[in-house]
Amino acid sequence: MDAPHEGGWLLTSLVYLGAAVLAVPLARFAGLGSIIGYLGAGIAIGPWGLKLVTDPQTMLHFAEFGVVLMLFLVGLELEPKRLWALRRPIFGWGAVQTIGSAALMGGAAVALGVDWRLALVASLGLALSSTAIGLGVLAERNLMGTTSGQGVLSVALFQDVAAIPILALVPLLAAEGAHGGGGGWLGALKAVGVIATIVLGGRLLIRPALRWIARSDTPEIFTAASLLLVVATAALMQAVGLSMALGAFLAGVLLAESEYRRELETDLEPFKGLLLGLFFIAVGMSIDFGAMLRAPLMVALLLIGFVAIKSVVIYALARAVAIPYQERPVFTLLLAQGGEFAFVVFQAAAGAGALPGEMASLLIGAVALSMLCTPLLLLLLDRLVLPRYATTLRTPPEGEISEPQTAPVLIAGFGRYGQIVARVLLAQGIPATVLDHSVDILEVARTFGYRVFYGDATRLDLLRMAGAAQARVLVLAVDAPGPSLKIAALAREHFPHLKVVARARDLTHWNDLRDLGVT
Repeated sequence: MDAPHEGGWLLTSLVYLGAAVLAVPLARFAGLGSIIGYLGAGIAIGPWGLKLVTDPQTMLHFAEFGVVLMLFLVGLELEPKRLWALRRPIFGWGAVQTIGSAALMGGAAVALGVDWRLALVASLGLALSSTAIGLGVLAERNLMGTTSGQGVLSVALFQDVAAIPILALVPLLAAEGAHGGGGGWLGALKAVGVIATIVLGGRLLIRPALRWIARSDTPEIFTAASLLLVVATAALMQAVGLSMALGAFLAGVLLAESEYRRELETDLEPFKGLLLGLFFIAVGMSIDFGAMLRAPLMVALLLIGFVAIKSVVIYALARAVAIPYQERPVFTLLLAQGGEFAFVVFQAAAGAGALPGEMASLLIGAVALSMLCTPLLLLLLDRLVLPRYATTLRTPPEGEISEPQTAPVLIAGFGRYGQIVARVLLAQGIPATVLDHSVDILEVARTFGYRVFYGDATRLDLLRMAGAAQARVLVLAVDAPGPSLKIAALAREHFPHLKVVARARDLTHWNDLRDLGVT
């Protein structure tokens, strides 16, 4: 299967997709989460399972693009306002957890006689937790609004950002890196030049280019442009030997305050989910059970050691920042496990020569086992702890806003009617989120300082991203009756709490809105 031949890609796709479709629902039904399903699928079809795929490295390199897309979307979320509002938990709690855990684990490894370079790479990778598992569990259990939920989110954001310099540091820690000669300065200048090109290009070229593409009114081309943007920035960074994720992250941050941000997120989210799934499948296939079986005691010591050290640091942090005692077990468990970025760090370290291949395999195995154990421990926690404090855990903190787009009013369309409503709300000091699909109108709106996003409000996923689940009022200000009715139907079906205020163009339109329950 691994040799190129006619139809080989079709058979490979069949194996990957079939394994995912079978394993992920089974894992979800068992309460283990989709990531465990992907890992299990990879193990099942890999060299240590059914041997349907015997060389997972090629797919792993391709699937790493899922991590790149995830970093781009993380960058899109990191608006300056949000960073400032969460600056203390992100850069305080996150730094304490990551640096504290890495320092203790690295110190313990050096004390046991491990080379400091190996200890540093291993401890930095093991200090990272799973963003996908942590935030997924919080969303599934409706815990995002709790103190512990906000803590996990803040630490996850810091770790997502910290993963970038860690990946950039890995090649410098390679033993061969000490003999680099004079090429280091040239490489550094190239890296600075590429970063400057991305930053300046993002400021001067990306928005006008997206504006020109949006005017074509071709959704699939806008999606293609979104992927092209991520691929191009990642390729530029790879060309000078830096992390592809760093380029994607920079591109995301540059567009965090763009009116195209929500449309980009919505377009790329399905690709990110699918490619991340392939990444976890490839990781499952690449777990070297032979190395683990040759040193089972070492794997067990690594697993118990790093989880125990992280648990001590995280629980102490939970007490120091006054997280309610009922929530501390969940907070500790979700952050004590290893994370998906550890796979990337250890694979990169092995490729750069900063970690021996055997050691990288043991570390990857220990991280995968910790991620496999976390859902099982959560099931025990559900039975022993969470039922007693269900009411407490679901009580959101007063006045705390976790997402930037949680305005009480959502305006779909920014024509004459939408602008009148926005001006009235602005005069009363009431924030509103505005969605419109016309580039020209958006440009006018931005000159007057309105917070407007480019996007089609008839898309359910975009309405969710714009905060329809939290808003109280939806203003239907689109001109055409067809989209207006479609948005009203979506609001009635998926957001029944919304008070819909609509503009009717004629009597027929008014009757159709009334039939949908818009009064």
